[in-house]
Amino acid sequence: MLPPRSCAGKNFHSSHAASPYTRKIGLPRGTPTRGGAAELSGSDVAHLRMPPERRSRTKGDRRAGAMPRRKARPGSGSTPGKAARSSQRTLPAGPKAAPSAISAAEEESRLRQRNRLMLENDKPAAERCLEQLVFGDVEDDEDALLRRLRSSRGHLHGSSDDSEVEDEAVDNLSQKKPVWVDEDDEDEEIVDMMNNRFRKDMMKNASESKLSKDKLQKRLKEEFQHAMGGVPDWAEPGSKRKTSSDDESEEDEDDLLQRTGNFISTSTSLPRGILKMKNCRPANAERPTTARISSVQFHPGAQVVMVSGVDHAISLFQVDGKTNPKIQSIYLEKFPIFKACFSANGEEVLATSMHSKVIYVYDMIAGKLIPVHQVRGLKEKIVKRFEVSPDGSFLLISGIAGFSHLLSMKTKELIGSMKINGRISASTFSSDSKRIYTSSGNGEVYVWDVNSRKCINRFLDEGSLYGLSIAASKNGQYVACGSKSGVVNIYNQDSCLQQTNPKPIKAIMNLVTGVTSLAFNPTTEILAVASRKMKEAVRLVHLPSCTVFSNFPVYKKSTLSRVQTMDFSPRGGYFALGNEQGKALLYRLHHYSDF
Repeated sequence: MLPPRSCAGKNFHSSHAASPYTRKIGLPRGTPTRGGAAELSGSDVAHLRMPPERRSRTKGDRRAGAMPRRKARPGSGSTPGKAARSSQRTLPAGPKAAPSAISAAEEESRLRQRNRLMLENDKPAAERCLEQLVFGDVEDDEDALLRRLRSSRGHLHGSSDDSEVEDEAVDNLSQKKPVWVDEDDEDEEIVDMMNNRFRKDMMKNASESKLSKDKLQKRLKEEFQHAMGGVPDWAEPGSKRKTSSDDESEEDEDDLLQRTGNFISTSTSLPRGILKMKNCRPANAERPTTARISSVQFHPGAQVVMVSGVDHAISLFQVDGKTNPKIQSIYLEKFPIFKACFSANGEEVLATSMHSKVIYVYDMIAGKLIPVHQVRGLKEKIVKRFEVSPDGSFLLISGIAGFSHLLSMKTKELIGSMKINGRISASTFSSDSKRIYTSSGNGEVYVWDVNSRKCINRFLDEGSLYGLSIAASKNGQYVACGSKSGVVNIYNQDSCLQQTNPKPIKAIMNLVTGVTSLAFNPTTEILAVASRKMKEAVRLVHLPSCTVFSNFPVYKKSTLSRVQTMDFSPRGGYFALGNEQGKALLYRLHHYSDF
């Protein structure tokens, strides 16, 4: 009986001749047989059961038989022979192996196990230990590792849901009631609003000299929202900020890094607090006078300013902010000028006196001075106050006994008259020239329709006993009313047209004497208020915050004296005012680039 043979790949030689059965089953010549029959191992049977294409791939490995021996690593403590023998796995070849007991899947698993063992022998012990700690003990089943990795991936996807649950739990905790409440906190603490100048600006009326902490907190929130134009997104409760990992923020960062230059741009709106301005040379420096200035006005189309006074002269100056050269002076004999004004197109200058009913019209194109001695239908003995409509169609003359007379600007003929109760203190046109606002001496304001010359509304100026001045903004948003007590009420123009008792948006209480002059700048961002009763009594109010600029006039520097008249240039770049000392002071507002 022959000893059992191993399938380690050695070549055996036998004296037995190959039987016909050997050739019939397709074994190569020289295959050892016993008793005239082929001796087949388990691997040989599996090889015969393989498909032809797979059998050709594994043919070279089966012919090689044994694997080559590996050299032992230094310090491993084993000889090369032992390492080679440990890497070889011998399968016993029984005398008769059942072909149906071995499948192709088992053969494939055997080959994978053999390759894995070969790779394991090449790895250091530290690396094998680290893999075992990370992946676990998966020597016997590699599919277990794949299942473990898939389960860990699903756990990562589910972590976002867990974080949302945690966020909801935190929100629920934040909404719980406090465990302990201090009784002293429930007592309302009164805050004095008059001792702090910042709190004083937040007062709406004199009755709010003292407020509770809760009301002060609400007032601060209102001021903040008014300055910000609403509640910002980051201040909304429950709002979630975007993280830097969002796709939109990453795209914005990429765009930011792809270009260079100045990324900080100036705001188009005028900031409140401090007004950047420069004191220029007086507009009438080339024609000095000591007589009181009665009118200062900028030309609507040219870089020219007009200055007139009680010295019977009307002077035109070119505005450059440095020398302001004189263009022309017109002398009106025995005619101390009460008011002078440009026409809407800037081609004419109208002037009235304090003791005459004559209206002088100076034609700037022809260079002629035309006196209008009598207006047909007008019975006024003295004509002083007048207004020119913004569209240049009408001329409004304020008479005595509460009468207002509407004239045609082109022909200087009377169109119609309107009457109020009491005396007229001031009048102005709306920005579209469709309405007339008339302030009376008893604190009432009348609103007239120009086309029908009928009163469409009448309201009482809040807190006013005697009105002195009135002005309408260029954009048709505000109406400002100045009273004898020094208070300026700023109204929304729509409320003045619809309500009989409108509430002012803000009451400016920075003056203590009668407000005699009001002027809006062209962008409706500044309201100038002044009183001729006191020196340095002029303030510039920022809109829409309705706060006063703190740097004008300059503290402890008496340069303005008693302001008689004020005006802004057509695009807001210059601000001029005339005083009783005969100076037409000129200021450059740096926020506005144009004249």
